[in-house]
Amino acid sequence: MKISYNWLKQFLKTDWPAERTGELLTNLGLEIEGIEPYQTVKGGLEGIVVGEVLTCVQHSNADRLKVTTVDIGAESPLQIVCGAANIAVGQKVPVATIGTTLYSAEGEPWTIKKGNIRGESSHGMICAEDELGLGNSHEGILVLDAKTKVGTPAAQLFEIENDQVFEIGLTPNRADAMSHFGVARDLKAGFVQQGLNTELITPSVSAFHVENRTLKIDIDVKNSDLAPRYCGLTISGIKVADSPKWLQNRLKAIGITPKNNVVDITNYVLHELGQPLHAFDAAKIVGNKVIVKTLPEGTKFQTLDGIERELSAEDLMICDAEKPMCIAGIFGGIHSAVNEHTTSIFLESAYFNPVSIRKTAKRHALNTDASFRFERGIDPKITEYALKRAAIMIQDIAGGDVTSDLLEYYPKKIEDFQVRVSFENARKLIGEDIPKETIKSILTSLEIKINNVTETGLGLTVPAYRNDVQREPDVIEELLRVYGYNKIKTTEKLNASISNTSKFEDYKLQNVIGNQLASQGFFEILSNSLTTPKYAALSDQLKAEHNVEMLNPLSHDLSVMRQSLLFSGLETVSHNLNRKREDLKLFEFGKTYHNYNGTHEENKHLSFLLTGDKTKQRWNSTASPSDFFYLKGTIEAVLMRLGLSNYKTAPVKNDVFSEGISLSLGKNHLVDFGIVQKRILKHFGIDQEVLFADFNWDSVIDMAKHNKVNFQNVTKYPEVRRDFALLLDHAVSFEQIDAIANKTEKRLLKDVDLFDVYQGENLPEGKKSYAVSFVFQDEQTTLTDKQIDKIMSKLQSNFERELGAELR
Repeated sequence: MKISYNWLKQFLKTDWPAERTGELLTNLGLEIEGIEPYQTVKGGLEGIVVGEVLTCVQHSNADRLKVTTVDIGAESPLQIVCGAANIAVGQKVPVATIGTTLYSAEGEPWTIKKGNIRGESSHGMICAEDELGLGNSHEGILVLDAKTKVGTPAAQLFEIENDQVFEIGLTPNRADAMSHFGVARDLKAGFVQQGLNTELITPSVSAFHVENRTLKIDIDVKNSDLAPRYCGLTISGIKVADSPKWLQNRLKAIGITPKNNVVDITNYVLHELGQPLHAFDAAKIVGNKVIVKTLPEGTKFQTLDGIERELSAEDLMICDAEKPMCIAGIFGGIHSAVNEHTTSIFLESAYFNPVSIRKTAKRHALNTDASFRFERGIDPKITEYALKRAAIMIQDIAGGDVTSDLLEYYPKKIEDFQVRVSFENARKLIGEDIPKETIKSILTSLEIKINNVTETGLGLTVPAYRNDVQREPDVIEELLRVYGYNKIKTTEKLNASISNTSKFEDYKLQNVIGNQLASQGFFEILSNSLTTPKYAALSDQLKAEHNVEMLNPLSHDLSVMRQSLLFSGLETVSHNLNRKREDLKLFEFGKTYHNYNGTHEENKHLSFLLTGDKTKQRWNSTASPSDFFYLKGTIEAVLMRLGLSNYKTAPVKNDVFSEGISLSLGKNHLVDFGIVQKRILKHFGIDQEVLFADFNWDSVIDMAKHNKVNFQNVTKYPEVRRDFALLLDHAVSFEQIDAIANKTEKRLLKDVDLFDVYQGENLPEGKKSYAVSFVFQDEQTTLTDKQIDKIMSKLQSNFERELGAELR
């Protein structure tokens, strides 16, 4: 939510800098996420002054240029070359002096420098309207009023306003602060704690009066539960036009585009007081009657954005005698909107049921400034006041007369909340005693009425606009946030409880593996679980019918839940590569989502993404790329850390890989990994190799929980290593050699390793050479050559018989 500091200071007179005020608001719970400077004209017209054209002659070397001398109130006139056709002697014009920064229509800055144009020196620039940011015209230079004083800064002439705009991260419970007045009300309470008793200034509506009663539009509310309070009046004889600059500037500062004076005033009051308003063209209200009701299921209605929507029987609508005109509290209709031909309006101010508005807004995927406030609960007692405030502003700016009584439907008054607060409970929850007088001062500054005071507590009336303060703990929280969390002293004694949880809890193992990967130079990423349905077409493993679709998507690209972590990860890779971050080692813990014939499944995964070099080039070493075997080693290290071994390998069956391996343990699939297909990488604009691993984390955790850790003493007897150089068929894998070796000698063989592979010249066709090492150890005694030779002989025999191997 954006709040203009200049606007805020219309309610509270303060000379505090924006940064200090932002710090106080954050301490009050209205967290300031940023403070942005705002100027009604970018650059503030700094360096632009009023000049008078003294002379104007044709440029000797250019038909379309003039050489002028311009008096800007300095010691001597400036010579400026100008190409505008309307330049003439005696004109008062805006002059950009040397060093002035101007901005293009796209916001790009450029600086005025001394120049030489076709042989004539130029010491500034006479500006057009668009070059100053004051409009769109570029037909010629901007000619000012002849009475304007030479040397006057243009910023004064055009009333340039400099502002600071707060971006407030408003929490959903703080509906009372959804306006400048609401923020000012909170800020006043903060000032009181700072010893500043600043008056809260509210706009007066005493000037409101009814001129005549020539246009009465009746109100008929059919459902008081959905519309507990509804007010309206008519204003006739208005002229719809552009708003005055001050009003446009207020709206632009908070990011709202001005439309016309009537619509702008309703937006102004909404952001000023927090009360949404709606103006209907009175001439388009059939039967001079406004009916607030629901309509039959499936009724068609075209909203202001031109979209025809199908209504629910639960949607509250504002209708005339024949047709719907507006989705109550959310969005107006295209056929009753105010336009340049409108001369009379019906102005609505209401309090709608928050739950009803929220459901309707979600149902139609409409999120407007009005619905944002209604669905959180606005002040039900400000309805009439805001209506009068808007009516006065419309009369002042658009003209016209109030031509009906202020009609109101309010059958059951919405009451304030009655709360009892115990001093002892406040002390327990806060952690220390706050003086009773301070408590009273805070409550009073928050407009919470103190009905009675006893030795033990207070009886309070909380205003209805504070719908988040209805219980004793809520009031105590209010006391604490205004008093200041940072004033509460830290206790000398800290209490902690020890939880009795398994070491195999998911989050614990996730932290263990996350720390291990981080120590290897990996970075953790967190990708959005929402994604585009287009990704389902990139792999045969994914099916569009298995997508879990969002009922109320933010956009088409975020309309389904992801079926794989790969594509959101590749978005991250692409983003980094486009910013010259070409060496990436990423991991992510996340979930995938599938819809199998109406049954929804969530599965936890761990993914790796590697691309580029795993180590950078140094003075004593070359760069080392992240390759398939580095990925394999990292995966094996993860499984080893979780105590998982003896897993089986098989070629991967997932078509996202051009080549890869699948690991499984028993019937449990653990991980697929390999090189991502180039066609998939091309979809993301990636032109370098990317390695991907996808752990079925649920299976991995389940297997880790059943893993038993065995301990044994470190043997004092030495290991013995022997090697074989085996000539094998191409089809033979190292896994087969390892399996035969371990089957041949189960007790003494401790390790089998492949340390060299050769394929090429001097070998028969279809053959390859594996250099394999074998490590033996006896935990009870020292091995002899005779024992080892016997085992090696058995190994050779078995390799020859089962694999057709030959010793080289």
